[in-house]
Amino acid sequence: MSVLDKILDKSDELEIKKLNQIVDKIEELEEKIQPLTDEELKNMTNIFKDKLKNGQTLDDILPEAFAVVREASKRVLGMRQYRVQLIGGIVLHHGKIAEMKTGEGKTLVGVAPVYLNALTEKGVHVITVNDYLAKRDKEIMEPVYNFLGMSVGVIVNGQNPLERKEQYKCDITYGTNNEYGFDYLRDNMVTKNEDKVQRQLNFAIVDEVDSILIDEARTPLIISGTGEESTELYNIADNFINTLKEEDYETDEKENTVSLTESGLKKAESFFNIENITSIDNMEIFHHVNQALRANKLMEKDVDYVVKDNEILIVDEFTGRIMDGRRYSDGLHQAIEAKEKVEIQRESKTLATVTFQNFFRLYSKLSGMTGTAKTEEGEFQSTYNINVVQIPTNKPVIRADLHEKVFRTEKEKYNAVVEEIIKIHKTKQPILVGTVSIEKSELLSDLLNKKGIKHEVLNAKHHEKEAAIISKAGKLGAVTIATNMAGRGTDISLGAGDKEEEKIVKELGGLYVIGTEIHETRRIDNQLRGRSGRQGDPGTSRFFVSLEDEVIKLYGGKSIEKIMKRVGTKENGAIENKSISKAIERAQRAIEGKNFEIRKNVLQYDDVINEQRKVIYKERNKVLDNEDIEQDIRNMALEVIKFAAKLYLEKQKDYTGFLNYLALAFMPAETLVIPDMDKMKVDEIIAYTHDLSNRVYDFKKITLGPDRLKELEKKILLEVVDKYWIEHIDAMDQLRQGIGLMAAGQKDPVKEYTIQGYEMFELLNRKIHIATVQYLYKFN
Repeated sequence: MSVLDKILDKSDELEIKKLNQIVDKIEELEEKIQPLTDEELKNMTNIFKDKLKNGQTLDDILPEAFAVVREASKRVLGMRQYRVQLIGGIVLHHGKIAEMKTGEGKTLVGVAPVYLNALTEKGVHVITVNDYLAKRDKEIMEPVYNFLGMSVGVIVNGQNPLERKEQYKCDITYGTNNEYGFDYLRDNMVTKNEDKVQRQLNFAIVDEVDSILIDEARTPLIISGTGEESTELYNIADNFINTLKEEDYETDEKENTVSLTESGLKKAESFFNIENITSIDNMEIFHHVNQALRANKLMEKDVDYVVKDNEILIVDEFTGRIMDGRRYSDGLHQAIEAKEKVEIQRESKTLATVTFQNFFRLYSKLSGMTGTAKTEEGEFQSTYNINVVQIPTNKPVIRADLHEKVFRTEKEKYNAVVEEIIKIHKTKQPILVGTVSIEKSELLSDLLNKKGIKHEVLNAKHHEKEAAIISKAGKLGAVTIATNMAGRGTDISLGAGDKEEEKIVKELGGLYVIGTEIHETRRIDNQLRGRSGRQGDPGTSRFFVSLEDEVIKLYGGKSIEKIMKRVGTKENGAIENKSISKAIERAQRAIEGKNFEIRKNVLQYDDVINEQRKVIYKERNKVLDNEDIEQDIRNMALEVIKFAAKLYLEKQKDYTGFLNYLALAFMPAETLVIPDMDKMKVDEIIAYTHDLSNRVYDFKKITLGPDRLKELEKKILLEVVDKYWIEHIDAMDQLRQGIGLMAAGQKDPVKEYTIQGYEMFELLNRKIHIATVQYLYKFN
């Protein structure tokens, strides 16, 4: 343990000490709450709401509210929160992350803070990683909330806007990060306020917070519209890639990039019958070739994606789950579709986009819980300004985490894994085997089938069955293979509910967890280990690794190989050594650092457009909220006049050019009569012209009527803002893709993106002003 870790642990100890004092108050109130009748207990909700209206704060009523929830949970579910669960609940209420080990009952931990914050009547969102968990958690906890007079909703894929709106109106709403994020984007595309589905983003508790706020933060949410481009070029580019030999391209596995060599470029020019594939005229072909190259040489079926029902579905590299509704951007998805010979969907145009980081930062208060977050505390603090508090377990963890077994080759490793499974399986001790991909889970499944070992396979292909399969993984003699953390969120209880069987499994040593490869981050390894040894149960975990594994090969192979040579191993033999364990951890730290940089980079770019997004969405909301925007329109006219003056009057006195520009832009030519312009100062010309534009608008108001003009102002401004904002997002996306060249010129790409993005945003505003006044002033 490092000095820093010790300091962090000390700070957690001090935090827990303070929180225990609050829990003491909750415990003291139990005697007062227990005698209440059901009706009296239910009525506490009204009493709490009155207290809040009379000036008390949530912190003031926290002990009593938590005591009421504890009693309600006991009466309705037969479950009473432990002290550590109450501590976790207080941490969540304070807008922090509660790190709690697997099996500590995180679903029950969230009930009290959810109830407490729902008393404000502003809504509470409970966020899970998939629809199944959202529905399950809602159904489990709904009886408690209903008992206390709270309404509960759930947002899942496939609901129409009316259904969604009703769910969001509830005091408490369950749903996934994707659904909440997409609803936010869609709400900022509506043309009528009543079409919005969400209320304000008040308080969110994110379950599996590390998975949602860290792992998924590399991929922004994008709402797309269909583009017009033909899809045929994807097929042609794919056919070309299939003609290449190894010398025609080079791959950098560490950076996950691939590019054509000189011979590859020549072959491309010959294939497409062009002189220079890297010239500007041939950029479209070059782009399609590069995406086809990535699709064929970097993207692996059953690792990065699966083919299901003639569709390419992305697999989350961290959880092994299918990412519903997500597509690779910039034509890569279409290139994979061409590779797998499924129907190619047309390339899309971005209509709205936001990163998870910037979406979740919109909540007034954000908190979360997970079994593993401390390793990423720095990122949680810098990105979301939230701290991690490690909550002690209800019972001591007695699981044995054994040293890794390291082999030279992958074949040796898998042979050893199979031997270990056979040996343990003979005793009937249940085994959970973790793999890093669908491909590896199926490889291991084949090896076990050959040995006649009955087992279950849980991966993204069997997503709908994952909870049922994982819940039985603790049964006597069960062997379960799972990709990464498939089934996360479902407890593995020893004996699967059978008390006699539970006793036998405990005597055998509990659940034996085998990791077949270390993951990119220590968190995922810890999550896998944490499936065993819940609530003081016995258990064992061990990882089997080889020098041919991706993480070892790319980040720690040479140093680990040196240690292995020094220690010495016999053929097909493994070694367990502290130095190797440390070298593996160093490799993982290196990858964690690299991934953090990638996420930080995504966020730095999105922060630029996020400020612009806030301005545009604020303007849209002003229109939707029925605010009077007449003065805004008149000010837009003034901005157009000022811009014309800057163009034609500041350096040269081109009065004709100035008048012609305004006549083309928005002012009726016959009204643009300015006597003695040559004797006026520029400011005087601007003021005079603005006065003319106001008179034109006043006349428009009389002829159309104030109500009709007000209606037109809103309709036109929304249409114009949306049209140019969509174009701007696309332009910013193109700028970002091209900005990497700045690094070659010793310039900071993010800084250049910020500068150029600001200039483009100024241009966007000018376009909006000109188009809006043009439509309104010239409309009859």
